[in-house]
This record gives sequence, C-alpha cells and structure tokens, in this order.
Amino acid sequence: MPKHHTLPLFFAPLQGCTEAIYRNAHATHFGGVESYYTPFVRLEKSCFRSRDVRDVSPENNHVPHLVPQLIASKPEQAETILALFIEKGYQEVDLNLGCPFPLLTKRHYGSGLLPYPEEVASLLQVVNRHPEIRFSVKMRLGFEDPQESFSLLPLLNELPLKHLCLHPRLGKQQYKGEVDMAHFEAFYEACHHPVIYNGDLHTVDQLTDLAQRFPKLGGFMIGRGLLGNPALALAYKEGKALECEELTRRLRALHDEVFENYQNRLEGGDGQLLLKMKNFWEYLLPDAPSKLHKAIRKSSSLPKYEQAVALFWRGFMATESDI
Repeated sequence: MPKHHTLPLFFAPLQGCTEAIYRNAHATHFGGVESYYTPFVRLEKSCFRSRDVRDVSPENNHVPHLVPQLIASKPEQAETILALFIEKGYQEVDLNLGCPFPLLTKRHYGSGLLPYPEEVASLLQVVNRHPEIRFSVKMRLGFEDPQESFSLLPLLNELPLKHLCLHPRLGKQQYKGEVDMAHFEAFYEACHHPVIYNGDLHTVDQLTDLAQRFPKLGGFMIGRGLLGNPALALAYKEGKALECEELTRRLRALHDEVFENYQNRLEGGDGQLLLKMKNFWEYLLPDAPSKLHKAIRKSSSLPKYEQAVALFWRGFMATESDI
C-alpha cells in the first residue's frame, strides 16, 4: 500500500498519565508518533521533584524522540530547569504557557501567565539566551480572552521558535466547551512559526479534515485522544485502522508492560499499584461498555483488578468491531 501524506504527530503531556513507563510502552506497541513530550517539570520550593528528574532522565526513556517541557512563572525558574535539561543532554525544550489548572494559573503559571505580557516577555528571554537549544511553546488562546494570545504574537513572531502549539480554548475553560476555531484560524494565519494544532482530536477523519483546512499546519499534538485510542497515530500514519483482534493484542501488551514496570518500580505496595493502574484506565477506550470500566474502577484489590481487566478484554473483543 503506497504511503499517503501525513503531518507529524506529537504525543501531548498529561500529568500522571504520560510518564516514561507509559511513553515507552506506547512507542513499543503502537508508535506513529514523531515526538513524545514529558509532563512539565517545575520547581517546588526552589527544588526539583524527584519524580520529575526521574521522568526526564535519558536512561529511563526509550522513545524515538523525547522533548522535555518546563513550566515557570519567572526567568530564574526557567533557567534552573533548563540547566537540568542541558545536563541531561537535551537540545530541544518546550515551554508551557497552556496549563489550565487553577492551582497553577492563579500563581501565573501556564495559561495564567498569558494576561501579563510583560511577564511573558521576561520569561521568554530564556529563548534568546540559549541559542544552542531549539525551543517550542505550547499555549492557549488566552486565560480570560483570546486577545491575550494576539497581543503576544509580535513577541512570539520575533523569537527563534521551532514551532508553536496552540490549544484553541481559554485557560479558564480548562477542557470544557467548544474549541474556538475562528480564533485559531486567525492566529494560524498571523503566526510566523509553524503552528501545531492541539485539542479534542480523537479520529483520523478529524486529522485529515484539519490538514486540508489548514495546509500550512505544522502537525498535531494529541493527548487525551491517544490515551483513549493508543492506535490513533498509527492508523493516521498508515491510512488504515487495526483489526479488532490485533488492536486488542496490542492494547493488552501495552497494559501488561505498564503494569509490570510500575509493579517493579513503585514501593507503596498493592494499594499504590492499584491506584496507578486505575489511572491508566481513566481515558482508555471511552466507547467500551461502561459496565466493563466500572468493574475496573470498583476493584478493591489487585486480584479483583486483574479479574476485572480479563473480563474487560473478553467483553471488548465481543462488542468492538472497529475503533
């Protein structure tokens, strides 16, 4: 089958979901992704969280291309985090101006920084201070108003960025409401950098339609859509979906690798492992029968969890013919 033209796909970072163990397993059993992005690294009381350092350490990552992401509200914080990335050998870094979570936005992190152009300009000085690093920016249209992103465009256009990833919602919306395609299109047309589209991507048809609508698009960044259907990127790249039996085989292999690696790493006993694996199912296969998901969520011990998962795969094979 001849290769059809596709745009690059990037796996978006989601805190608590796309850690190294998951990324490695996804790359092994599905792939189709050009770059995986780490959940943001931040400073907590001027220190790194040990789990963040572990997550970006090259020895723990086995994906084709990994881009670490940082979140900061002040330039000195960004410099400290960047020093860690440079020490680890990274030459590409993503800056988070998109996080919508209130605990961070109220402290001018992520999308909470967008209403303050002088603070954004101060933070982004890090880009010019480190020409040896290729920077990208992941952002929202604004926190309160789409005009916030347009006010920043002159600054962004002047910076030597690899690309700019835009999620066309406001920070205050978090993930609620519709994406704002009118303002996305206006930003895309005015931006001098390649624009990556991010937000509510769940099907190959969506990717194909957006690529036709925005021919200069630099690619797609997908988070929840890939967690829901780990085969989405592969289906887009190859131009066809996996057969149900093959899809189920790969999903089981993905699950089993993630389970085994968390079992070997976590030190909090069965309870911690059970919580981690329930989190694995938070987005996975949302269209599967709800009773199958419910049995996993309600499992109160590892044996009951493993029994519920075995029932899930049998039920999934029985009811799913296409994804």
